[in-house]
Amino acid sequence: MLDWYKKAEGVDSYPIEKDPGVVSVKKIYTYYKQQNIPTQVMGASFRSIDQVLGLAGCDLLTISPSLLTQLEQDTRTVDAALDANKAKQAEAIVRPAQDEQSFKDELNHDLMAFQLLQGGVDGFIKARDQLSLLLRQSFGIDAEIKS
Repeated sequence: MLDWYKKAEGVDSYPIEKDPGVVSVKKIYTYYKQQNIPTQVMGASFRSIDQVLGLAGCDLLTISPSLLTQLEQDTRTVDAALDANKAKQAEAIVRPAQDEQSFKDELNHDLMAFQLLQGGVDGFIKARDQLSLLLRQSFGIDAEIKS
């Protein structure tokens, strides 16, 4: 998300409190905790330790080895940026009920979400096709993996 917004808006960086990815994960986390939806929210694809620290307290974080090394050397005190109890007490995030058409409409009005979702789906299709080819070559299997 950060890369997309930086390119789209022609900026080099965002302060962490306005980082689009951090803001998005915080909003998602808050919504799921407020709704008592039993799920774990996971932040990923971090570009900096500031992003990681901006989501400290999130249920799960995937952090690259290079950022883990930087975090290990960082001397700042880490305070939880996310907390389930605080999320439940925050201003309520209200989302209307959604059906397939309203989802499509909302997605079509958010260029970033549309492009990144399409890119992710395309990536999974490419990986599936590569796996299918590898299996056929390795095991002499004629069948293809169907979605």
